[in-house]
Amino acid sequence: MTKKLLLASTVLAGMTAVASAADLPRRAPPPVFTPIPVFTWTGFYAGLESSYAFTDRQRIITNGTTPVTVGNVAAGRRLSTVTTEQDAVGKLGGTFGYNYQFTPGSGFVIGVANSIDWTDLTKNRFVIGAPLAGGVVGNPAAYRQSLDWLGTLTGRVGYGFDRVLVYGMGGLAYGNVFYDARFFTPGNALQFAGRYDDFETGYAYGGGIEFAVPTDSFLNTFAFGKYLGLKYEAVTVKVEYLHYDLGSRNVVVSAVPGVGTGAYVSRFTTEGNVVRAGFNYKFSGL
Repeated sequence: MTKKLLLASTVLAGMTAVASAADLPRRAPPPVFTPIPVFTWTGFYAGLESSYAFTDRQRIITNGTTPVTVGNVAAGRRLSTVTTEQDAVGKLGGTFGYNYQFTPGSGFVIGVANSIDWTDLTKNRFVIGAPLAGGVVGNPAAYRQSLDWLGTLTGRVGYGFDRVLVYGMGGLAYGNVFYDARFFTPGNALQFAGRYDDFETGYAYGGGIEFAVPTDSFLNTFAFGKYLGLKYEAVTVKVEYLHYDLGSRNVVVSAVPGVGTGAYVSRFTTEGNVVRAGFNYKFSGL
């Protein structure tokens, strides 16, 4: 009898414990942790830009090729050195390239970029040489120098601070130059003329800063690419400075038959600076 009572008590106690456990609140499942995406500069990009280009005292150096023309330069009747300064706002430009970031979030970034800008840099310069004997007005001369467009193919090395990229760059510069020299008699009759219009190459170097606009920023409203169905990961805005040098070129300024004799050589130099601002669409990487 005693054993039956003990067994019944044990069963009753177990049922009571089970019932009490059933009344306890259920434990909620642990929350799912979703990591915040880390921004990376790795990927292809392409965009549009505008530019402001300016030069600083470019020189045109003229020398004679015959005793008479050498003497005219030495006497100042033909100026040996003329300086030109140019500046202009570029109409439009474009860029494309690729970046690779070693450590997403913050880390070193390397890349390559190719940009082409319509600079439309043009300068006309009119000068008059030293007066001739008897007070006759000196020989006039007219120069024209222009850089129609400028391209740069540069390597980039920088550091990304999350959505901010600071970088330096350097590499190839190329563009189309136009040089023109015309020398006149004191009576303004064309006496010598020469010109050059062709493709030139050189080098460029500089640096810049770029910012990746957050996806929830109102600035993305102006990213018209999304209205055209363009698929991209981010929109970035940039400002950069470059110094370019396309070297020098000799232009033979030949005599006009029946008006002049001999020839001159005018050496033109194309060197200057450009500030570019624009935006890029960043696409996925490899």
